Amino acid sequence: MTDPEGKDPAIDKQWLELPSGINGDRYIINTMYSSGERNYTHLYDKDTYLSLWTAYPLKSSHMGSLDRPSSWSYNPNIDSQYQADLRSKSYDTGDNGLSYSRGHMIPNASRNGISEMQKQTFHVTNSVPQRQDKFNGTIWAKLETAVRAEASSEEIYVVTGVAFRKKGGSETIKYIKPQHDTKQCPVPNYFYKVVMKVKRSGGTITSASTVGFWFEHKKYSGSYADHTVSVDQIEQWTGMNFFVNLPDSVEASAETNANWSSFQSF
Repeated sequence: MTDPEGKDPAIDKQWLELPSGINGDRYIINTMYSSGERNYTHLYDKDTYLSLWTAYPLKSSHMGSLDRPSSWSYNPNIDSQYQADLRSKSYDTGDNGLSYSRGHMIPNASRNGISEMQKQTFHVTNSVPQRQDKFNGTIWAKLETAVRAEASSEEIYVVTGVAFRKKGGSETIKYIKPQHDTKQCPVPNYFYKVVMKVKRSGGTITSASTVGFWFEHKKYSGSYADHTVSVDQIEQWTGMNFFVNLPDSVEASAETNANWSSFQSF
């Protein structure tokens, strides 16, 4: 199994968070809406039962304190035969004895200010197998909290993704199945997140800043800020093209930053 290469801009050229699209019948680019407002767009791989990336805008009105939904559901926009049954249970324990959670691509807490949007984060197509101990519940959760803090005073743009091999790599891919299904789901070897801020003059984007975070899928004890890289670097590793709807000159300069503090102060 290899990672696909980005080809064409996805869905709508006005949506700044969107990466490039993917060619091939196995891939579905799907956008979830709530009362006419876009919630998130994800690139879904029917062969692996996983979203390879999920892109969304994030601002203060999206976040709140609604109770977490008690169950997951199928995505109504995708035939259930292409979805892993994670509605009531998570994934089996891996052959390495690790517990894998239903890791959100777009977090519950990034949409718990609007009930319908929040429920859409509990579609099984928004879940990937993610080790809980010393990853999902620690360093990854702290990164998600930090990203939300940046969106408390301005709208930002986020893409969360997984990779199984770096471009040209030959890493071993492990598979796991849901507790209530026989489908085999690959366990990502890497998780990444890229975020962007923009500045405008009137309706024109004049500048932007981005930063990326890249993690091997393993346990961590340090800070998420120790794992920053440039968006350019993540593009090289994944073959994807992020923030393709930025003006070309703005995109080229924005994607070189690899410093979290510089992004925060932009």
